[in-house]
Amino acid sequence: MQPAVLRALEFDRIREVLAHEALTALGRARAARLDPATDLADVRQGLDLTVAAVNFSSHGGSLAISAPEDLPDVLDALEIAQHPLAPLQLVGLARFVESVMTVAEGIKGTEVPFGERPPSPLIPIADRVASFENEVRAVRRAIQPSGEVNDDASPALREFRDKLRRLRGKLRSTLETLTRGRDTAKYLQDQIVTDRNGRYVLVLRAEHREAIPGIVHGSSASGASLYLEPLATVELNNEIVALAEREREEVLRILLALSDAFRIREDDLAATLEAAAAVDELYAKAQLARRVDGRAPGIASDGRVEFRGARHPLLIPAVREKTSEVMSTSEVVHPIATDLLVTPPTRALVISGPNTGGKTVALKAVGLLALMAQAGLLIPVDDGSQFTPFHSIFADIGDEQSISASLSTFSAHVANIVAMDRALALPALILLDEVGGGTDPVEGGALGTAVIDHFRQRGATVIATTHDDALKSFAATTAGVMTAAFGFNPETYAPTYKLIYGAPGRSLALEIADRLGMPASVIAAARARRSTREAQLSEHLARVDKELAAIDAERRRAEDDRQTVAVERQALLARESRLTEREAVLKRRMDDKLNERLREAREEVDKIVAELKGKAGSLVQHAEYRAKAPLSTGEIGGLRSEARSALESVAERLEVPADTAERDGGALSGPPSVGDTVVIAPFGAEGLVRAVAGKDIDVEIRGKRMRVKIGDLRRRGAEATLRAPRAHGAVNVGTAPRPAGEARELVLVGSTVDEAVARAEKFLDTALLGDERRLRIVHGHGTGRLRQALRQYFREHPMVAGVTPAPETEGGDGATIVELKE
Repeated sequence: MQPAVLRALEFDRIREVLAHEALTALGRARAARLDPATDLADVRQGLDLTVAAVNFSSHGGSLAISAPEDLPDVLDALEIAQHPLAPLQLVGLARFVESVMTVAEGIKGTEVPFGERPPSPLIPIADRVASFENEVRAVRRAIQPSGEVNDDASPALREFRDKLRRLRGKLRSTLETLTRGRDTAKYLQDQIVTDRNGRYVLVLRAEHREAIPGIVHGSSASGASLYLEPLATVELNNEIVALAEREREEVLRILLALSDAFRIREDDLAATLEAAAAVDELYAKAQLARRVDGRAPGIASDGRVEFRGARHPLLIPAVREKTSEVMSTSEVVHPIATDLLVTPPTRALVISGPNTGGKTVALKAVGLLALMAQAGLLIPVDDGSQFTPFHSIFADIGDEQSISASLSTFSAHVANIVAMDRALALPALILLDEVGGGTDPVEGGALGTAVIDHFRQRGATVIATTHDDALKSFAATTAGVMTAAFGFNPETYAPTYKLIYGAPGRSLALEIADRLGMPASVIAAARARRSTREAQLSEHLARVDKELAAIDAERRRAEDDRQTVAVERQALLARESRLTEREAVLKRRMDDKLNERLREAREEVDKIVAELKGKAGSLVQHAEYRAKAPLSTGEIGGLRSEARSALESVAERLEVPADTAERDGGALSGPPSVGDTVVIAPFGAEGLVRAVAGKDIDVEIRGKRMRVKIGDLRRRGAEATLRAPRAHGAVNVGTAPRPAGEARELVLVGSTVDEAVARAEKFLDTALLGDERRLRIVHGHGTGRLRQALRQYFREHPMVAGVTPAPETEGGDGATIVELKE
């Protein structure tokens, strides 16, 4: 891409924002060099990398690298052989490579087993990062974060420093003895020991130079004090200076060894630095994507540009605050999204509309968004956007006149267009602002029309802005060319910044001049000077604008209605899913209850039979005891009566007719028909037959459908109709509708915990079948055990949405409100 085009479309400001987002000098340098790619595969790869970076960051991953500000200087110093890095430089370098390794490990941690899904495109970058664990560990062991080299950096350094501490302690003790001595203290300026050029000295008054034998190492600025090294300490000082020099040499040796550990791995370090720069650039791209709410557009190859809901990136406040542009509080406005579309077979788009309506901004936005996407940046557009990566993008925008080159505005525009024609490489995007302007309107309009048609026929995608009626007519009547206009408020003529396709558009020069305060007499004179043709054309365009505005409003209403229907459809589907889930839960619970009751009945019958066998055996033994007399009719009848009573008791608890064991008078004589009303025996509930599939019958109970076996159905109103349940808390499906918001109530005061939970379970089933939403459980205050057990039961139930104490007006803590799921 030509540098002039990048400047005209303000891509350099995008680079500036990207550099601000980078965390390291490496990333900032890379952002400053960022250029749009032209190869389709490279563009797709760049966008995929940025999308992967955004997804990685949004799922808790970190691409943040820590680097010292002087990293470039550190790397330059590392290139000098036999040159040790300073301690703080080594600490910064170790921290940097460690942070790069941490990011790489995090990226590799997202890799999944082969075949499950495509690996992250970030993995190859992470694979280039070499491990410097040993080098980092060595730096941290030898150097403190403050830059101080540890005593334990080497055995020799430990030895030297231990000796230095002992010698300095001995020397200081000797000197402090002199400062306190009766014969010497009186000659001292201050009773202190100080350091002079690495040697410990006393501060002696100048007039007593000869009082204490020693070597003078200088004087104070005033000359009143001398820095004296007593002869008694010269040998100690000499030893300390020599040992300090050996210590310094050992420290330099340690620093050189640590530096060489990085230096000898030149290739690994270079690969790691390159990966770090790439990661930091991706971090900056992800941050910019967050600021613009960016998306990756789809990639096409037919020259199309479809930026839907496009916003100019540099008008977004979150982006502008990162540029060098000073922005006042009053300027913080969000750009209005609009669709910028050139879809084949259309090859050219001519945009018109009022001044200050947004034409030039839209033109720049198209070019900048294309450049950003080709540079691997996510752009502020809506889903469904796509574009063609262009080999060449040209822009002729603004006043390009040059006094030094003797070029007028018109000449400069023509020179630009000539250069475009010479350098054109397809696919190409041509952006022309006020094409044909700056000269005679008639000739300029004809020239603009010819330029657009020329580039269109060469295969380029052309977007141009104009106020020229001839160009508008050309766009409205030529196949492959589309016209569009920015809308405006018909009452105030204020721009709406919405692009209306198919509209020729009006410039509204007189109307805008009137709105901006131009004298009415001037406006009237201007209107009078228009020719009849021009006035008729203006009226015609006004009618077209009005009609198109009405069509656009109708389209928006239709779109709103479509979205409303889609939302309602989703709500209905969600409700149907919830109902299906609830039906399955209820059916499962009913099946479980039925099986439990049948099991209990079998156990009771088995128990009764065992007891009867025992009694019969006792009677037989008693008869044999009576000289083998046969059992009497009364004894046999008593056994029979006892057995019948026991079985009737079991049947009543199962809520089936007492004589079911001997006859099945209430059973259906054959398969029911659709529409018949039947009774479901296990639940004592009436329902309507909706479908018959062999022995499986679909029955609707109060709007809920369930499938039951034909053997579980009874005739409605027959002699064998189920008896009313005798046990408290039995299920009662036929509840009358209650007012909306009123809670169905169950009183459990005085019940034991087990009784209360059993009754609450049946009560809840009834409420679910009756499509209840709010239940009120009255349990009283008492010790609190009953309240706690009931609330725990309801909280664990899958169909309960919420459990809360009742309001004071409904019993307070002596009752519980249960909200059921829809």
